[in-house]
Parts: sequence; C-alpha cells; structure tokens
Amino acid sequence: MSGLRERKIARAKTSIQKCALQLFAERGYTKTTVEQIAESAEVSPSTFFRYFQTKEAVVLYDSLDPIIIEAFSKQPLARPIIRALRNAMKETFGSLTAEEHRLEMQRFELLRTVPELRATMYEEMARNIDLFAEIIGKRTTKDPDSLEVRNLAGSIIGVGIAALLQAYKRPETIDSVNAFDKALARLEKGLEF
Repeated sequence: MSGLRERKIARAKTSIQKCALQLFAERGYTKTTVEQIAESAEVSPSTFFRYFQTKEAVVLYDSLDPIIIEAFSKQPLARPIIRALRNAMKETFGSLTAEEHRLEMQRFELLRTVPELRATMYEEMARNIDLFAEIIGKRTTKDPDSLEVRNLAGSIIGVGIAALLQAYKRPETIDSVNAFDKALARLEKGLEF
C-alpha cells in the first residue's frame, strides 16, 4: 500500500487531470491552456507545474497504473502471470464509476488523435514495457532485462494497445475492458489461430 504522501499526490494529479479532460472535451485540446486547467482545478499554475511538467503530461498520466500494480502484487504467486494480470485488471476496471470509465476513454482518445500526444504515446508504451518487465521480474525473480521477461512485457502491452485501439474506434459496439481481457486471454493461450 502506498504511503499517505503518495496517495495525496495521486489524488491531486487525478483531480487536475479530471478538470483538464473536461475542458478538453468542451474547448478542444489545443484551445485549452494550462492557466485554464489550473483555474478549473482551483490551483495555481505553479501548483499545476508541480504535478505536471507540461499540458501533454496531464493527458499521459495514467492514474490506474499504481492501482493495477497493487492489485497484481496481491495475486497469489502460484497464479500464472497473465492470469494474475487479468484478475488485477478486472478488479481495477470493475471498481471504476461510469464517469471514471468515460474519462479514461476520453484520455485514450486524445492520445490516439492529437498528433503531439500520439508521438509521446509511443514513448509511454516503451515506459510501460519497462514497468511491466520490472513487475514480472519481481514476481518471478527473473532478470527484468532478460529477453524472456521483456518479450512477455512487450506482448502484454502490444495486445492491450491493439484491443484498446479497436474498442475506442467503436465504443458503441466494443467494451474496452472486455476487449483487453479477451486479448490477454488469447495471449495466455499463445495467440494461436
């Protein structure tokens, strides 16, 4: 469990991000300024920059990562890695309110469609591969830099992104959480056709 300071920081970042996403929906990403976000979140611009270095960073911030990691770490060690991750994802996404889910979809849509964000999204994917490799390494006591661990981490991120891209293109027919789970289930079976 994270400490009080980390939880306070996470709450502040999530609150600022929520205000930013609402403004982006109303005014558009490019027409929304950091000053407007800070005003909406009832913080000063300097406080905004204490939590986010740039406007792009407020969209890139994934408040669910630490929650998923914590849920994953609580899974029994005997449980296979992908099954443990699927359980952690279901637990995390299952606890989201409809509003939180909508904001998460909106965040991903911005990452997918705004050119300057799309470029940084690929950097974020690389960071997530590193993050998952570390988590898998801790769980298995294998070297997180080994090809075996990095392949699994990259596969998890890859099938997740592929599933989410499809779901976010057709939100009226594809549930993003279910699509991600199905992608992980296929990976768990070896992605055979």
